[in-house]
Amino acid sequence: MKHLFFALICAVSFSLVAQENLPDAEIKTLDGNTTTLKKISEENELIVVSLWATWCVPCKNELDAINEVYVDWQDETDVKVFAISVDDSRTVNRVKPLVNGKAWDFTILLDTNNDLKRELGAATIPLTLIIKNGEIVHRHSGYTPGSEEELFEEIKKHS
Repeated sequence: MKHLFFALICAVSFSLVAQENLPDAEIKTLDGNTTTLKKISEENELIVVSLWATWCVPCKNELDAINEVYVDWQDETDVKVFAISVDDSRTVNRVKPLVNGKAWDFTILLDTNNDLKRELGAATIPLTLIIKNGEIVHRHSGYTPGSEEELFEEIKKHS
């Protein structure tokens, strides 16, 4: 029993450490170009990544709330937000119309095969990450109204 517990602790510890490294999974822009989270992070010192889907109400609520304050966040911290849809092949065609209707000011990307979601170990969405200099420095699952204020406090700690 002691060995099983030790193995479990090691596995959990390893998965937490492994998540600090950015995945290499390919994601696509809305116009079909391919990139990776690692590449985006190399081009931007401080980013927020939100995994979301068109069918996820809390996800859309979070992105709406962030969009309302995004210009202020950029002015104060120079942070960039990347909203990565995990809609699969059945629902990905809903992303562009939804985004156009919302007029969100941040970059929208697609993880249609859920490769990035798997590599990040995201069991649920929304999953919000703060990445600084290629390293995940904050991770939060779920959304409740006001969470964007807590997120901004975390962003300011790392800016």
